Amino acid sequence: MSTNSQPTLADILPVPDTVDPVTNPNKKVSSPSLADKPTASHALATAEHEEKGAAQQSHEAEVVDLGWRAAKQEVPEPLVEKMPNDELWVLIRRFNKQMYHVKEYPYAVPGNLDLQIADEEEFSPDKLRSNVERLYMTVIVGILGLVKHIVRLRSWRETRRTALFCTAYYIAWIFDLLTPAFLTLLVTLILYPPARQICFPPVPIALVDTNSGGIQKPKARVLGSHDSATGAPENHKGEAVEQEASNFVNSMAAVALSSATGKHPQNDPPPDDKTSVQDSVPDPTTVAISAANARGKVSGADPSAKHDKTKVPMETAMWTKMRPAMHGIADVSDTWERFANALSPTPPFPRDTARLRFAALLVPLLGVSLVVTSYMFVKGTTFGFGFAFFGDPIIQRGLVWLNRTYPNWQKVLELRNTVLKGVPTNAQLTITLLRIGEANKSPLPPPPRSTEAPPEEPTEVDEEQLQAMGASPGDIQQAIERDPNVPHETGGTDIQQSKDTGHGKKGSKLLGFFKGTTKASVETALGADKVRASAGSQAAKNRLGAIPNPRDNPLSGPVDFKCRYKGKKGWTYISTKATIPCVSFTVDHTVEKIGTRDRDDLHPVWSVPIADIKELKKVGGFGWKAKLVVGWALEREVADGLEIIDREGQTWALTAMPLREELFNRLVAIGGQKWEAW
Repeated sequence: MSTNSQPTLADILPVPDTVDPVTNPNKKVSSPSLADKPTASHALATAEHEEKGAAQQSHEAEVVDLGWRAAKQEVPEPLVEKMPNDELWVLIRRFNKQMYHVKEYPYAVPGNLDLQIADEEEFSPDKLRSNVERLYMTVIVGILGLVKHIVRLRSWRETRRTALFCTAYYIAWIFDLLTPAFLTLLVTLILYPPARQICFPPVPIALVDTNSGGIQKPKARVLGSHDSATGAPENHKGEAVEQEASNFVNSMAAVALSSATGKHPQNDPPPDDKTSVQDSVPDPTTVAISAANARGKVSGADPSAKHDKTKVPMETAMWTKMRPAMHGIADVSDTWERFANALSPTPPFPRDTARLRFAALLVPLLGVSLVVTSYMFVKGTTFGFGFAFFGDPIIQRGLVWLNRTYPNWQKVLELRNTVLKGVPTNAQLTITLLRIGEANKSPLPPPPRSTEAPPEEPTEVDEEQLQAMGASPGDIQQAIERDPNVPHETGGTDIQQSKDTGHGKKGSKLLGFFKGTTKASVETALGADKVRASAGSQAAKNRLGAIPNPRDNPLSGPVDFKCRYKGKKGWTYISTKATIPCVSFTVDHTVEKIGTRDRDDLHPVWSVPIADIKELKKVGGFGWKAKLVVGWALEREVADGLEIIDREGQTWALTAMPLREELFNRLVAIGGQKWEAW
């Protein structure tokens, strides 16, 4: 892909940038630095941009701190050209949740962009959860917005707009030009973005009633955000829909657990039955929801495999299919994000290239549609269906010939290599933005952290557009302002009873007792870890400091990061001023006061050249079950760790790192490696 502002003919045509995956699949190319521009992402990050944000300014310092410890209001705006900081932080925050493990990819990358998802990516329940949350935030919310646009158009509340669409439709119908009219509208929306606002004026999703097409009170009882289904308030842009996605997964898990445990509230004894054992036991559904919030699962006892001969084969089949299912969910989200980024590109990616490519594909179809009759279309479609159904011997022989003559031919014909070549997913866009900061020695500050509940204040809306939907100023104010008296509707008493959870008074006391004893056990185990670490246990050393003291200041960066190595307190720091940029670890405690910049007196325990890193892997401070118990009993944050693996296969495991995500982001963006997500 050309990084110039003017796209070339090769950029516009839907042909692959390279056919090396077919003609030369074993060809390896590695690059030691960003300046080598091994992919379009690296090239865009190091290009000279006409308009520059704070992270794109040239300077002589080794590293410029753009506000890693500063409040949100003190960070320069914008950090990257033509992009509000809030939108940048949304991308980084979601990137942190999506990326767990990356490996260097030495071959030609599809679409000339790295950070593709590996075909054999590792499966874990937490990663599956992350992918389902991402599916909700991208695809499900996008489809919901499309449905509400259609409902608005059908409702005739916006009379002028609906009348224009209706008139255009029936004129095209009378002259048998429905397909050309539809393709013309599509090409217009692609090539002329202002037409999207005219044809489909945006309104907050939560304000549109799916049944009537008019305005409604948001499910959150106040309109605090525009892009979420509930309209819930948020401290920072994008947080509401992220919390919705998390609760979407939690709710599915709760429904599944309720079904597995046989929850049937209609058969419960009456509430005034004081002798009921119901009040003496905790609600297992509530336990599961609490576990889900701590990133884990709690399940009840299963029937014995000795008596149930379907148990083991069914579990094996389900878990075996989980990885391809997770990969399929990720592919759907990737494709959705690519189409969104093609239609509304974010700098520094080219503004017109992908849109012109889409138009180049649709304009010939528009010409064909003017001469193809409905009879010809039906005959062609039915012939194709018949060939696909009955032509399997011919199709299979053709596939065998293709696989033998052109191995990996499918890779070259994928959408990301043709129609969507050079168009990034949100993760690829994020790593490009991170690389811009690294190329200019101005690492992007991390997203601000939310420490307080979001205020239940209504957000600003376009009142003219809402009035065009038939809403009066009084209706608008009533819809967007907070009203604590509006109930959260569930759709019926049976659903409400199934949703409601509670332990009962005695159950709550019992659960509190277990929580207290668990807390004591955890604190005892943490104390024992110190003794075992002193005795030389490496596993105990790796757990030291994983539960940081709340009084400690976790803030560090952008150069040095507080952590531990083999149980020893210290700092990992990145040095780019040296001839060979390195990441190192030191136990020199003067770092906390004066940092690591421009110092020659530091004696690192180890150093790894940035160019020699071949793998980065996020690891937990505890196992998932222990992390669940710590989160429930101690209600404390766990500081996780990071493994750095070089080309020689040597591993450096950093633990108890409060800013693990920020170090990962700097290391993944600073070098010339082409990464693959695992």
